[in-house]
Amino acid sequence: MTARPGGDGRPLVVVLGASGFIGSPLTRALARRPVRLRLVARRETPVPDGAVADIEVRTADLAAPGAIADAVDGADAVFHLVAATEAGWRVAEGDTAAERLNVGLVHDLAAAFRARPAGPRPPVVVFPSTTTHLGGGAGGEVRPADVKSPYVRQKLLAENALAEAAAAGVLRGVSLCLPTVFGHGPATTAPDRGVVAAMTRRALAGRPLTVWGDGSVRRDLVHVDDVVEALLAAHDHADRLSGTHWEVGTGTGVTLLALFTGIAEAVADRTGAPAVPVVTVPPPDHADPADSEDVVVDPRPFHAVTGWRPRVPLDDALRSTAAALAA
Repeated sequence: MTARPGGDGRPLVVVLGASGFIGSPLTRALARRPVRLRLVARRETPVPDGAVADIEVRTADLAAPGAIADAVDGADAVFHLVAATEAGWRVAEGDTAAERLNVGLVHDLAAAFRARPAGPRPPVVVFPSTTTHLGGGAGGEVRPADVKSPYVRQKLLAENALAEAAAAGVLRGVSLCLPTVFGHGPATTAPDRGVVAAMTRRALAGRPLTVWGDGSVRRDLVHVDDVVEALLAAHDHADRLSGTHWEVGTGTGVTLLALFTGIAEAVADRTGAPAVPVVTVPPPDHADPADSEDVVVDPRPFHAVTGWRPRVPLDDALRSTAAALAA
C-alpha cells in the first residue's frame, strides 16, 4: 500500500526516475530512512516492503511542461536520475527529444527552485552524470563545444546548469561523474542495458563476444550497488560537495578484451559449457568517438570528503550478473 507523506517535520526526498536501473535500488535504500519519500517515474514504482519512510508514488511524463515543478514541490532533496536511455548513451546529433530529457529537465529543476520562496537551506540535488568528458581524470575545464559525443555534451551542459544554480544559491547541486555502471541484485527491478549485460546475454546464448579494435581500450566499471551508496553519500555531504562534479568509480581500468574474457569465463562457470570465444573486429561506422577513449576515474577526492569506496569486486559482480541473467 502507498503511504501518503504528511507534514510531520521529516524531510521530503524526491526520486525522479525511481523505477529505473539505478532508481529502483536507490528507492529501496531511501525507504529504510526516516524520511518522506516521493517516487516519480513514467511507470509505476513498487513500494519496498518494510519501509520506514512514508512513501508517495506518482507516475508522470517529466518532459511535459510544469511536470518537474509539480514533482519537486516542497522537496528538501532531489535525486535526478531521468535520462534518455532508449538507445543507451548513443544519442544522435540533433536529437531534440534526448536533449530535452538530458539537459532541459535540469533547467526545469533549477527554475522550479528559483520560483519558490527561499528557505533556511537550499534543497539538495544529486545528479548522476558521465566521466567521459573528464579526460581520464585530468581535471581540466572542458567546454561543451569541444565534446564530440552528443550524449556526453548534453550531460556536461546539464552539469554546468546545476553548478550555475548552486553558485546562485538556488540549490546545493552535486554531480557524480560515473563510468560504466552495471550489475544485478535483488533491489534492482529494471534491466541493465549496458555492455556487461549485453555481452553476458550473448555468452549465455553461446555466441562469440566481439571486441572493437584490439580490445586495449580500458574501462572503469562500478557496480550499481556501489553507485547507490555513492548517491547517498553525496546527499549526506552535500554542503561540502555542492557546486562541482566528483568522479566516482573504482579507480582501476580493465581492458575490454580482459572484461569480455571475464564475462565468457563467468558464464562458462555458471552453465558448465566451454567459454565462448572472444574475437576482435574493426569498429563499425556508427561507433561513437567515446568508444575509443580510456575511461578510468580518480575517486580519491570523493572518498576524502565522504569516506565512500567501492566494495563489490569485479569478478564477483560478473558471476552474479551471469547467475541473474541465466535465471
